[in-house]
Amino acid sequence: MRIPRFYHPENVPLDQEFALSDEAAHHASTVLRMKANQPVVLFNGDGNEYSGQIISVSRKEVMVEVDACLSLSTESALPVHLAQGISKGDRMETVLQKSVELGVTEITPVITERCTVKLDQKRWEKKFAQWHKVIIGACEQSGRNRLPVLHPVQNLSQFLSASTQQHRLVLSPVATGGFSKTPYITQGYRLLIGPEGGLSEQEVHQAQECGYSAVNMGPRILRTETAAIASISLLQGIHGDM
Repeated sequence: MRIPRFYHPENVPLDQEFALSDEAAHHASTVLRMKANQPVVLFNGDGNEYSGQIISVSRKEVMVEVDACLSLSTESALPVHLAQGISKGDRMETVLQKSVELGVTEITPVITERCTVKLDQKRWEKKFAQWHKVIIGACEQSGRNRLPVLHPVQNLSQFLSASTQQHRLVLSPVATGGFSKTPYITQGYRLLIGPEGGLSEQEVHQAQECGYSAVNMGPRILRTETAAIASISLLQGIHGDM
């Protein structure tokens, strides 16, 4: 049986008891129904993995003790920064979850012309916190010990104006080139994908004016979440660790 992994948002002390975060404690005690003396693995984003065991479980907290720190990296050597047009419903969370599993290193939610999600500042902050939880859960499941960077929500012009040394790609159904011709560079890739309905012709042109190369995913039209998963998989298969 696989040992449960939990994210701990603070330093992890060795050989002393401490309480899991509220989120991790709820998952351990209520969802997994774990008991004292069961093994756990923790990570806090520093690249290490910490092994230990549960000391006690109560209604208020779960106490653990860690006895070893392991330098164990499952990170891809290929940096991929995904700029995802914000989609409604569960689609955005699916993109976040699967892209983290596939090794993406940075994610920027982007507001585009066809974005149907309209929120005020407070609701954007709530949405951002939920997305961060999805990323943590995906890291716990996939064995990653570093959290991908989740950047604040930006409009497309803001994102395109940012300088980068990464190779820039934008998905377009009318592009003539595919991923197989993309050159390998150590700085990795910056990948722009539209929401439901894709990017408009003007937005694709705007991206190309900012140095993005248009690529397509073949003759079939993919949903936005499928396009993100397939694109990252192709980049990892061609230039990464898949």
